[in-house]
Amino acid sequence: MRIGAFKVNEPLPELKEPHAFAILDPWIDAGDVGTLTLSWLEKYTQARPLAELARPGNFFDFTRYRPMLYLSHGERHVQIPNTFITFGRQVGGHDFLFLHLLEPHMFGEIYVDSVTRILERFGIKRYCLIGSMYNFVPHTRPPLVSGGSSSEELKQKLEQAGVSSSTYQGPITICTLISQKAAGWGAENITLIVNLPQYTQLDEDYMGVVRLQEIISSLYDIPVPEESMNRAQRQREQISAAVAGNPQVQEIVEQLEETYDARVSEREAEQEPPALSPDVEEFLREMERRFRRE
Repeated sequence: MRIGAFKVNEPLPELKEPHAFAILDPWIDAGDVGTLTLSWLEKYTQARPLAELARPGNFFDFTRYRPMLYLSHGERHVQIPNTFITFGRQVGGHDFLFLHLLEPHMFGEIYVDSVTRILERFGIKRYCLIGSMYNFVPHTRPPLVSGGSSSEELKQKLEQAGVSSSTYQGPITICTLISQKAAGWGAENITLIVNLPQYTQLDEDYMGVVRLQEIISSLYDIPVPEESMNRAQRQREQISAAVAGNPQVQEIVEQLEETYDARVSEREAEQEPPALSPDVEEFLREMERRFRRE
């Protein structure tokens, strides 16, 4: 059957007070933190396919999201980039929808409307956008997480888990409208964005993954995998070893640590964190410019 632009598998599952988790690739999925976290949730809840866009070419530019050619049993297959949705169940808890969103290049309003029609059809009670972005933070501290919630009760829980309220103003994705539309029928909203060290830029940043898993675990009592924690620890040790051999980067990390510590204590002290030196700021801006060109 069709719901908006989505082709939905039948029969439709009956979901118990479902919550939705969404990632948005590539806009806020640095280090694949959102992708890996969503895969963890899907594995834990034994998620199954539910829906995908019937004609993804209506929304995506395939010169920017490239179709992939792969071999399977000696035969060539083409995988077309798409937005797809799965559903899973937690024993004794909420059921879930998991949304693998791609940033649309065109007809964004229709794309958003189609996603929200899926959420409304299944009576979503909570919509949670998870992801990650690069920032001026050190790898030697627990990753900062910014975000918030439309619910005062959830805000308090997130603050207890170390999530700081986002004060960002500026360009956003059209997919932000999904959470606003979900609020229209009374669904709670949560946003969790992990801040990753800009100077590392790992393909798979498990330090960020574990931090996001810890917060979700505090809300849903889903255990954080030991494998994730071990991989995060190995990454931290490897980065520390590399930094120790580079005095310039070591000095930058020390300033980032100072700024981080002041930012964390700022909530209680209500004072501005110390500014980075002009040389460090210029160095980090140059790293950001190089990253955006790639």
